[in-house]
Amino acid sequence: MTAMTLGDIQRPDARRAPLGRLLRSELRMVLRRPRTLILIGLLALVPVIAGVGIWIATDAGANSGNSVEEGIAGLVDGNGLLLPVFALIIGLNMLLPLTGAMLAADALAGEAASGTMRTLLLAPVSRPRLLAVKAFGVATVTLFVVTLMAVTGTIAGVILLGGDGMMTMSGTTLPLGEALGRILLTVLLVTVQVWALAAVALAVSAWTEHPLIVVVVALGVVILSGVLSAIPALDWLDPVLMTTSWMSIPEVIRDPLPTGTLTEGVLRAACYIVIGYSLALSRMLSRDG
Repeated sequence: MTAMTLGDIQRPDARRAPLGRLLRSELRMVLRRPRTLILIGLLALVPVIAGVGIWIATDAGANSGNSVEEGIAGLVDGNGLLLPVFALIIGLNMLLPLTGAMLAADALAGEAASGTMRTLLLAPVSRPRLLAVKAFGVATVTLFVVTLMAVTGTIAGVILLGGDGMMTMSGTTLPLGEALGRILLTVLLVTVQVWALAAVALAVSAWTEHPLIVVVVALGVVILSGVLSAIPALDWLDPVLMTTSWMSIPEVIRDPLPTGTLTEGVLRAACYIVIGYSLALSRMLSRDG
């Protein structure tokens, strides 16, 4: 009798909730928030609006400008498979970072503000496990949003602008299969960059009970990085600025594919992910229950 009792006591995993159930519960909670659903709907419309705008501008005979975005927009006419790439590049300027920041803010600071964080910390779930579940929710919804933008952009591009291949900025034309591969690569690259900012936002979210502060700090990082990268005298800062990686995303529509700059951008984002997650974890481990 005593042996059985001690054996039961020595099995802490008996009280541990299954990981799959925790992950599903987190995703349901995130996707049931009205602001999350509204944001997903708006982001899904971005490629459609961009496609309609380019279609109207093309019919009106508008000329493209000199910026990277305007140059890509000029290529999209009759080249509809470029529309998802163009939409994701535009979204990465502000809308997608805002999405990542909002999701990270709700994950920890939002829970603290509503009073549910204390309950979660007292639950039979280890704090590293809890943070991993929260990070999974942020990462999964971010990937879903970016993929949704790519899908709606591809459909809208083919319908509105036509084309059965992808003309690159190098002047070559990629067949359909390779063009879809470039779109998938863009989805992965953009997602990793948003994850990097979301990791920083998650670290801030672990230290505050005010979600708005998390969003402001995260967007402040984006704006400050953009300002610093625009100052020639501060070029030495470029390797550590988060937005430096974002500027290399348009390289996905060059032929041949310049893997060097894209790989460097992924590694830079990975460093931010590790740093942000580590800071969030250190705070979770020291937080009062």
